[in-house]
Amino acid sequence: MVYSNVKSKISVPIYLIEESDYETWIQEQTGEHQTFLNGSGFKPKQGAFSGLFSANNEVIQFIVIYASQQYKTDYIASLSLLLPEGDYHLANFADDELVHLGWGMGAYEFTRYKSASRQAASLYLPDTLQAVQDRLTAIYLVRDLINTPTSDMGPAELAGAAKKLAEQFQATFSCVDNQAELAEKFPAVYTVGKGSVEPPRLIDFSWGNEQNLKITLIGKGVCFDSGGLDIKPSAGMRLMKKDMGGAANVLGLASYIMGQNLPVRLRVIIPAVENSTSGNAMRPGDVIKMRSGKTVEVDNTDAEGRLVLADAITYATENEQPDLLFSFATLTGAARVAVGTEIGAYFCTNDALANQFYQHGVATDDPVWRLPLYQPYKRSIKSSVADIQNTGYSMGGAITAALFLEEFFVSQPNWFHLDIMAWNTNVRAAHPVGGEAMGIGAAFNLIKAALSEAK
Repeated sequence: MVYSNVKSKISVPIYLIEESDYETWIQEQTGEHQTFLNGSGFKPKQGAFSGLFSANNEVIQFIVIYASQQYKTDYIASLSLLLPEGDYHLANFADDELVHLGWGMGAYEFTRYKSASRQAASLYLPDTLQAVQDRLTAIYLVRDLINTPTSDMGPAELAGAAKKLAEQFQATFSCVDNQAELAEKFPAVYTVGKGSVEPPRLIDFSWGNEQNLKITLIGKGVCFDSGGLDIKPSAGMRLMKKDMGGAANVLGLASYIMGQNLPVRLRVIIPAVENSTSGNAMRPGDVIKMRSGKTVEVDNTDAEGRLVLADAITYATENEQPDLLFSFATLTGAARVAVGTEIGAYFCTNDALANQFYQHGVATDDPVWRLPLYQPYKRSIKSSVADIQNTGYSMGGAITAALFLEEFFVSQPNWFHLDIMAWNTNVRAAHPVGGEAMGIGAAFNLIKAALSEAK
């Protein structure tokens, strides 16, 4: 149990000390504690921790050293699986959501195929911080979905996970899995997925009062990406179970929104496919007539995510005008080159909201960075045989991918497009290697702010 709603009588306090304050702090401690810390060789560096003991040799508190430049979610994240099993509470930072959230983030282990390494220690979570549990639940959902291999998380299983979430919150769920219907209504989704033995599908669910602020979430659900006939090398294919990371993050954000019962009208759309190689797979040079009626030349079959998202964007905006629309996708390596693996790159059609989104990312320990929708680059996605093609310049690939998507709005709302890694490549305090939630904290807080402004 990661959190407890009751502070037990034997709960051990955890006291956080900033590196620069340690010398002042230790001078205020008892002689016994000063002697113990100095004699034990304790170094007051970021992440260091130590127990302090009573005369009876019982632990009476733990101290943890943090640095001001750290994310708050990192302060105590490693302790949940390092401290002895038992009950703990924060002696300071007792009302800080992010520090408490980090504890739970650090306790995560993917246990579908093997047992947990140990039981996490339990941290007291005050009643005023119960939103922490909903965000953590969303993060765990995202991580579990991405970490699950395609053998157990193909298009059908992804649809099943979405349906389970929809049913949990009494949302209205539908899924187009009839292939003739899919070919007619979502031709890009059908074309990308037809090369796989796992049939593609279009997932759609709605929740909340239709009179409320309209929030639409679209997630790229490519459950495995071989690259298609433009096949990836083996090293590039190894982590492609994570190519449904956009869909996973959308489901996590939806869980967070519904768990907090935000007064919105929420819609979630996920094109779920597997991009495979076969005699029936799409070919370079093929032309697809999209749901919008535009024709797209397939320049590269490994640029499939933008194709399925394009049909979903048309579908989301042809009969309604969302107040905010978010698309999440593990779309381009170019975004990783631009901002690295730990920051979510984003594009936005509204400058004021774009700046707010960045600030919400800072406030929620959910780093995001804006890239430009630089319109002149649209010339690079022109085609000589179709309206456009699905790839552009070799440079600025994240930008040309976003510009491609922008072509498919019927009515363009305030749009955020997140091009994310959705995977931790290295162990960090609150971020174990594997699938990761990126951008959902920033998005949630932006939606809350929009609700406040709409009142």
